[in-house]
Order: sequence, then C-alpha cells, then structure tokens
Amino acid sequence: MEHVHNIDSQLQLLKAIKANDSVVLKQLYVNNYHKIETLVLKNNGSKEHAKDIYQEAFIVVWKNVKNDRFIPENETALQGYLYRIARNKWMDILRSPSFKKTKIIQHELNVLDKGIDLNDHEKDGKQEFFEKRLEQTMEAFKNLGAPCKELLTAFYYEKASLREIANKLKIEENSVRTKKYRCMEKLRQLALASKK
Repeated sequence: MEHVHNIDSQLQLLKAIKANDSVVLKQLYVNNYHKIETLVLKNNGSKEHAKDIYQEAFIVVWKNVKNDRFIPENETALQGYLYRIARNKWMDILRSPSFKKTKIIQHELNVLDKGIDLNDHEKDGKQEFFEKRLEQTMEAFKNLGAPCKELLTAFYYEKASLREIANKLKIEENSVRTKKYRCMEKLRQLALASKK
C-alpha cells in the first residue's frame, strides 16, 4: 500500500505542475537543483553552467508533464526524470568541440598571462583585460599546428595519462612533457603576438 500511496503522491505532483501551481513548481525546482549542481561541478563545469543546464532541463520536464509525455513508475520518478534530462544535456555539452576548446583555453589563461603586467591594463578594468586575453588565446589556439592541438586537448581536457598520449600520438612517453611544454610556449607566443 505504501508504494501505491507514493505513486499517488507523484500523480498529485503532476496534477499540480499541470495547474502551474507556483508553490509546487518552486519547491520542485529548489529541492532538485543541488544534485545537478554537484554533477556539473564534478564534471568540468561551473555553477553558471549548472544553473543554465538545470533551467533548460526543468522547462523540458514541465512541458512533457503538461503534454502527458511522462508517466511515473515509482515514488521518485519525476525527480529522477529531471536529473536524467539535465545529466544528458550536460554530457552533450561536454562532448561538444567548442566546450573542449574553451576548457583548454581557460585552463591555460594563468600560464599565458605570466610576464604580462596587469597594471598596464587596470585602467581598462580587469574584466575587459581577461576577456581580451581569452579572445587572443582562442585565436592563437586556432593557429596552432594539429599535433599541438591534439596533445593539449588530450592533456588538459581528456586528462589522458602520459602513456595514453604517447600511444595516441605515437611518440615516446618521456618526450610527451617536453612536447607539451613546447606547444604551450608556442601558444603563449602566438597569443602575445596577436596582442601587438
């Protein structure tokens, strides 16, 4: 009987969502956000990513409930459904080439900025400075040779081991770090050159 009662609770929840019950919708939203934020933060994302993904997933669930595309099978079915949609959306973003490139670039901003005097740019504001640096670095990454692009992607985004990278690029394992350093120097020089 407990199981039936819980399913009934889910049906009541769906009914409230269809009626656009603001209290229920807010409660559902707040109660389930933390799981998605934890998922995204543990998988290369930020709190802003989590908020965006969760909002999109919530709207999808809301629409599907309204259109009778969702039928609960247990007492936490809707919550699980919301989590799965958010997770799938985040996985799609993680696999996208643009996200991979951005992660590499963001990871390297501190390295690329060494030797640059921030004081020269303070009058323009730090935010503008970093946005410009990001833009320059993205442009520089485009101009890197394919071997360097592949190596940096494997090292920083895919977090592959030195052995895995060596096998993938068909080079000696002990030369991976050296090549990675050279590629980073090349990227840094290209970014600084585009600044001038």
